[in-house]
Amino acid sequence: MQTKQDRSPWLWVPSLYFGQAIPYVVVMTLSVLMYKDRGVGNDDIAFYTSWLYLPWVVKPLWSPLVDMVRTKRWWIVSLQLAIGAALAAVGFTMHLPGWFQMSLAVLWVMAFFSATHDIAADGFYMLGLKQYQQAAFVGVRSTFYRLATIAGGGAMAMLAGKLTTSTGDVGFAWSVVFFVLAAVFSGLFAYHSVVLGRPAEDKAVVGSENKLAEFFATFASFFGKRDIWLILGFILTFRLGESQLLKLAIPFMKDPLIKGGLGMTTAQVGLAYSTIGIIALTLGGLLGGLLISRWGLKRCLWLMVFAVHLPDVVFVYLATALPQDFVLIAASIALEQFGYGFGFTAMMLYMIMVSDGEHKTAHYALCTGLMALGMMVPGMFSGKIQEFLGYQHFFIYVCVMTIPAFIMAALVKIDPEFGKKTDQ
Repeated sequence: MQTKQDRSPWLWVPSLYFGQAIPYVVVMTLSVLMYKDRGVGNDDIAFYTSWLYLPWVVKPLWSPLVDMVRTKRWWIVSLQLAIGAALAAVGFTMHLPGWFQMSLAVLWVMAFFSATHDIAADGFYMLGLKQYQQAAFVGVRSTFYRLATIAGGGAMAMLAGKLTTSTGDVGFAWSVVFFVLAAVFSGLFAYHSVVLGRPAEDKAVVGSENKLAEFFATFASFFGKRDIWLILGFILTFRLGESQLLKLAIPFMKDPLIKGGLGMTTAQVGLAYSTIGIIALTLGGLLGGLLISRWGLKRCLWLMVFAVHLPDVVFVYLATALPQDFVLIAASIALEQFGYGFGFTAMMLYMIMVSDGEHKTAHYALCTGLMALGMMVPGMFSGKIQEFLGYQHFFIYVCVMTIPAFIMAALVKIDPEFGKKTDQ
């Protein structure tokens, strides 16, 4: 009979990363689409929704506290309840005076809860699985993360579009979306309260008298790692192009032809970008995890770096040709997303490798916080750059911005055996 300590990863890895994805897709995709539907300009959308990424950037500042206070399991369950409440609160802002400022404020609080939840969830993942399982389950966690993106992004975008069409009330449509997402999180809270195991290593790492010293030691040990400048350079530049493309992809698809966009409806964007595209991204992530578990991260790195960046030229094509065939648009987006899903697996495993050892939860949070910084700052100014360049030249610029990632990939050092499944 299984104990709480040795429950199958299949019972909790899929649901844990399904839950981790929803607040992220709310901040990165649904908020952009919601504000675009309500008439907010591209510059303001890119700038203010990029600020919503701040909690993921600064989460390393409190990541040691997640190690030192209570268990990862306690943090996960408590924060899932808090995120559900915050999602419901966003729904209540839609018809209030100053809804834009109020919704941004509540979304920022939700993002804070979510960033802290990510620290605990990633720590629980590393504590609950052996190294070869971590590599093998990267594809599984990516799959359910992307399924949540489809459910929380594509399906919710289509729901918002249909409700807007049927009721004529954009605010009501988006209120319903956020209430549905709040209900989903309430269900995750109830499920994980019962099903999450209790790994022996999941405990506060130090006594209260040593917490302050341990807090600073955590940061010192990370920034004292060998080749730290290569580590920082690779993490900060890997998503430099995507950070800017991501903020303008949905406005590009929504804007009319006269503005250089594709003129798609909210429901069409939900189907093409947040459903078909995410399915392709998921398949790419599964293949990436499988190859790394067989060949190791080092052997796969260059293939994955090319895969994650070269398909960005798809958006150059779309902005140049402005096709109106939905099937062609969806196929182009699927190609770009498949390459991204396949290639991003390398970054996930690289951060796990860098974090291995003492303080692995806090160190992984530092890695993801740095990656978030590399997303947030360029994204803040992408709207102004797009408005200056126009969509076609903006997407060419995005392709140029991928060059630093290739340079860092040539310099970074990786253990040839890391990620390979062994017989142990």
